[in-house]
Amino acid sequence: MLKRLTLSYVLIIGVVFTTLAQDIHFSQFYMSPLNLNPAMTGVLNCKNRFAANYRNQWAGVLGGNAYNTYSLSYDQKNAVGRDDYFGLGGTLWGDVAGETRYGMIQARVSGSYSKKMFGKRKSASYAVIGADLGVTQRSIGQGDLRWPSQISTNGFDPTQAGEVLQDYTRYYPDLSLGLLWFTIKDDNNYWYLGGAVHHLNAPDISFSGINATLYRRITVHGGGEFLMTQSMSVKPFGLFMSQGPHKEFNGGASLKFLLGNARQSDQSFELGAYYRLGVQASPDPGDNSTGLHSDAIIFQTKFNSGQASYGFTYDLNISKLASGKTGNGSFEFSVMYQICGPESRGVYCPRF
Repeated sequence: MLKRLTLSYVLIIGVVFTTLAQDIHFSQFYMSPLNLNPAMTGVLNCKNRFAANYRNQWAGVLGGNAYNTYSLSYDQKNAVGRDDYFGLGGTLWGDVAGETRYGMIQARVSGSYSKKMFGKRKSASYAVIGADLGVTQRSIGQGDLRWPSQISTNGFDPTQAGEVLQDYTRYYPDLSLGLLWFTIKDDNNYWYLGGAVHHLNAPDISFSGINATLYRRITVHGGGEFLMTQSMSVKPFGLFMSQGPHKEFNGGASLKFLLGNARQSDQSFELGAYYRLGVQASPDPGDNSTGLHSDAIIFQTKFNSGQASYGFTYDLNISKLASGKTGNGSFEFSVMYQICGPESRGVYCPRF
């Protein structure tokens, strides 16, 4: 019991007093475009897009205190002249983590401008610049905190006084910038490469009154689709994120099976797998040690029907946490729906 309480205290200190906070992330990052890169706002072949994501993480270890993350977003594209576009969008996401109910909620607006660089009407390359501005709330449950002064030889004693934090809820603004390049050949052949810098303003996220700056996060991502036969294409993906001492790489591919002729089908089914690798370096400048570890193998499936896409992934944990309890892992559900409206300019962008 004492060991468990000590571990709880260590985790609380890590959340409240250090600057090692990491952002939310989805295994289905391609189904959450506005969270990935603000330059992806309005990059769609229809007029409007809705996306919803839900992630449940570490339920096998934490049980009812598993991490839960959700995201809702909407964006649209608007024509500028003959070939260019600007996009507008908004995102709301939330995260609840662990026994202390440490939570974050962010509301964000984003915009982008897509400039045609060269090519024809249905086969072209575009450069996109985007930005977003949001407000984030971070909170922690005061009644759920446990402190060393409340731990005795008999275990946790809630009648003993604990420490008092300066704040249990904190608000701060957040700013991100992003770039994207994509080249389209046709509906089933394209590639793209993008990058973004999040938390440009490096906000203070401390609950204690001692300055704790949120690390800027750098994201680089790319992918594409390449038709192999009349009924099958391959879709490689890659994502690299760096935030303070933390780094993550997620890469893999899926096979897309077209349910019909490649030029006529609006239904397809995807199966794939990805590998996630993590690196954590010590925040101490005098400590050169690093921790390179395998995090998870991600199994992915997705069904596309008309303008709707439905995705499911399961993360098979292969890190040291896997020894905590057999069968632990994470799962995600995603839904994306586009509304085309009367405008039709042919193929404009990748279908993520």
